[in-house]
Amino acid sequence: MKAIVIRTYGGPEGLALVELPDPVPGAGQVLIGVEAVGVGGFDTLIRSGALAAYRATGTGHVPGSEVAGTVTAVGDGVEGAWLGRRVWGFTGIGGGCAEQAVVPVDELTLLPGDLSAADAVTVGGSGAVGHFGLAHARFAPGESVLVRGAGGGIGVMTVQLAARAGASAVAVTTSSPERGERLRELGATHVLDRSGTGDGSPDGYDVVVDIAAGDALPEFLDRLRPSGRMVVVGIMAGPPPVEFGARMLAAFERSLSFATFSMDSVPGADRRAVRAEQFAAASRGELRAVVQEVLPLQEAVSAHRKLAAGEVFGRLVLTP
Repeated sequence: MKAIVIRTYGGPEGLALVELPDPVPGAGQVLIGVEAVGVGGFDTLIRSGALAAYRATGTGHVPGSEVAGTVTAVGDGVEGAWLGRRVWGFTGIGGGCAEQAVVPVDELTLLPGDLSAADAVTVGGSGAVGHFGLAHARFAPGESVLVRGAGGGIGVMTVQLAARAGASAVAVTTSSPERGERLRELGATHVLDRSGTGDGSPDGYDVVVDIAAGDALPEFLDRLRPSGRMVVVGIMAGPPPVEFGARMLAAFERSLSFATFSMDSVPGADRRAVRAEQFAAASRGELRAVVQEVLPLQEAVSAHRKLAAGEVFGRLVLTP
């Protein structure tokens, strides 16, 4: 089968299209004939080598964490009823950028018949992070939310989910007025620049969902209202500075809360239930799957270059 591998860590040019043996599902696994692969910020971190110290990857690694397609084979202990079913699947830290992918049966979610594979890999991972990230922040209807770094897949979904859940205000940071207008169409009420400033912005937020982190993170702690909560769901700008804890302590009397969030902490049954609900909502048009572009698998280098250049709004999708 054809697959994308990381030949060398670093820039997009380290990716290569190669021929690999067809995978075989093991016990508790299925084999999916891949129709679409989601490509996002996490994949660029893997490719760059930024997570090499934390994740068991190396040269020859096949990137890609979420796929959609049809189950073509099942391993021992897996019900044969999965054969021929259209599914979304989470491959883990890699294995998705290929014509076929092995996925644990516990990481599958059935797809509605009218939901495209491209839309499935746009909603499946990002939508769940948005949902559980807001829940981790204990967001409640009527509260104000700031989504930092809202132009990517997770941000686009978090904006929609916060608006649907009754936020009194949904502010976003983004890189251009054009992106800001698109985010308004999805539910944003206030568009700010990357520093978090903009005309008419609220004087504070109950919740900040941060997808960027990086050196500027402490500045957004200052934008929390008393008893406000910040949850970091991504580190696209790198880890926060070591002094951000001192910044929180300096605001001790405001009772601020800071947390990180990873989907690894969510029970599988809960993940599957939320994804099934979101896929159904997307098929009804209640959630929008924002797909920037669908590219063939052999253009993975181009896809990663677009991500590195900040040209992507929403999600990029590869199709074998």
